[in-house]
Amino acid sequence: MQYKSYQITPVPKPRMTQSDKWKTRLAVLRYRDFCDQVRAAGVELPDHGAIITFVLPMPNSWSKKKRIAMHGKPHQQKPDLDNLLKALADAVHEDDSHIWNFGPVSKRWGNEGLIAITTDGGD
Repeated sequence: MQYKSYQITPVPKPRMTQSDKWKTRLAVLRYRDFCDQVRAAGVELPDHGAIITFVLPMPNSWSKKKRIAMHGKPHQQKPDLDNLLKALADAVHEDDSHIWNFGPVSKRWGNEGLIAITTDGGD
């Protein structure tokens, strides 16, 4: 098993339109910045079996007590897990149609944004 983590805050894939090619919507700019970070970090996704954990940062407004209680707990609100996975797959692969299976994919609370990927290391 190979484990790699990347200090990149996960961002969901936004619903995009033709006008996003020239307009500057914040959600699209955030997504494009995320894609650039993923590519710069050399993130790799195999076509099957990857176990992916998205760690989303807790809001600064939370109390220290709540932050301690929620650290590592399941993240059960927006952004949706499928949109996070879609953003990652699209950032790593120009055409991700060859990906046919992922192992467990989850999202959790953490102090900082992180993407953790575990692969079996072989075929």
